[in-house]
Amino acid sequence: MNSSRSMLSYNNIKMAWAGTILYPSGGRYGPRVQDDIQLVLLHSGEMKIEIDGTAHVIMPGSVVLLKPGHHEHFTFSNRGETWHRWISIHLSPLSIEESAYFEALPLFQPISEELNRLTDVMLSLQSDHPSNSDVLRSLGMSALLLYISEMTRKRELEEVHPSILMAKSLIHSTYHNELTLTMLADHGGVSPEHLVRLFRMNEKTTPIKYLWRYRVLRALEFLTHTGLSITEITLRCGFKSTFHFARMVKQHTGKTPTEVRRFSWKGNLSE
Repeated sequence: MNSSRSMLSYNNIKMAWAGTILYPSGGRYGPRVQDDIQLVLLHSGEMKIEIDGTAHVIMPGSVVLLKPGHHEHFTFSNRGETWHRWISIHLSPLSIEESAYFEALPLFQPISEELNRLTDVMLSLQSDHPSNSDVLRSLGMSALLLYISEMTRKRELEEVHPSILMAKSLIHSTYHNELTLTMLADHGGVSPEHLVRLFRMNEKTTPIKYLWRYRVLRALEFLTHTGLSITEITLRCGFKSTFHFARMVKQHTGKTPTEVRRFSWKGNLSE
């Protein structure tokens, strides 16, 4: 078997389901032996995973690929709550070749918006479909194929100017803190003017517009998937006030935060 599709037979997927959880400060989970292939999307906080005794620190904005047969223990941030979602895919026993293929995949990489949306869909549908239904099994397979395809995209990103990647990494990991153009440029090792030129050329926006759009994206996730108050989300996502938060959400989505929460907004953001 040479391709990702040949390694992923739909008939081998027995069940698939998704979940979401908010761990309190200092929370722990495990130890456990992983039974499934699991994609864990870390949205806020921090997570340390010990896999077979080796510790890996995962930062927000990352999706982790957990593989069957490994001993795992989770420790979450002691500086605040940690929110993550997951997709579990239960497979029939893997062959030696299949196991080797999955073991060679990267442990984690950035969460794509496509994977975020697919997780939204699974969470919204699974109340009406059992985990062994064709619908959820197909979505589980799609999530895993998407993770694999992101490896190619990641290689393409490596060709992007490193200053852009460094600035975006700082935004993704510390978007809740105060960030300025100068801070982003210093982190990327270029002048503010040059960073703006690089973002306009590669991202079709400016670093600060990218930052606020990212904050709105994270805020929308909190609105639709947690019971946190508007004030709490405002503080967690780096907005100046609840009025500023509401104005930015309205600007990007056409809806108020209350409307977003009521109708579980799934649209696209405008610049």
